[in-house]
Amino acid sequence: MKQIQYDGFELEHFDSAQNFRKYQLQLIKPYLKGSFLEVGPGKGGLTNLYKNYLKKITLVEPDKKLYQFLKRKFKQNKKIIIKNTLLENINQKYDVIIYFDVLEHIKNDLKEVNIAKSKLNKKGFLIFNVPAHQQFYNNFDKSVGHFKRYNKDDFLLISKKTKLKVSNLLYYDSIGFFLLVISKLFSLDQSNLKNKVNFWNLLIPTSKIIDYFTFNKVGKSLLCVLKND
Repeated sequence: MKQIQYDGFELEHFDSAQNFRKYQLQLIKPYLKGSFLEVGPGKGGLTNLYKNYLKKITLVEPDKKLYQFLKRKFKQNKKIIIKNTLLENINQKYDVIIYFDVLEHIKNDLKEVNIAKSKLNKKGFLIFNVPAHQQFYNNFDKSVGHFKRYNKDDFLLISKKTKLKVSNLLYYDSIGFFLLVISKLFSLDQSNLKNKVNFWNLLIPTSKIIDYFTFNKVGKSLLCVLKND
């Protein structure tokens, strides 16, 4: 994974969206077990929610400033190991490796998935959360270093090329998807990001209900779970 250089201005806003983070936690709860590694945890917003479910956690954060932030944030938590390096430099293998809002920052995503596979135990899980629907790629994506947004077909192709089995593949956050459509139709800018994130976060409980009754057919985000059979 190439070292990412950007100031992460949006991370704090999304980490403050607790309804959304808790929704993400709900989606990954079945995989919170065994040896566990998170790649690119940013400021540790999701880590902070799942940390109590695991006995030991490794965080790999290649950005030096974010690494130092994480060291300060989790300095009292002895079960969290934080490394300022690239995944390819890690020698250990893990039962579960997660990339939450990270893969879209990596230009050669297939190479990164193959590196992750090499660090995965047999029967282990590789979990990705990414922004969905390339047709909605916009200036905000560019400003935060996204190379693309993803559709299900992207992960089906990755699965085929890496020989990792798709265990779960679903869209979620239907309200967020609706807001994406509105933003594109009316060419809305990304000013007042904090207020927009707060408003969207308030709608997440409704989004969860819609997702359930529409069988996760649409959503702003895409979750993919790959298994190393």
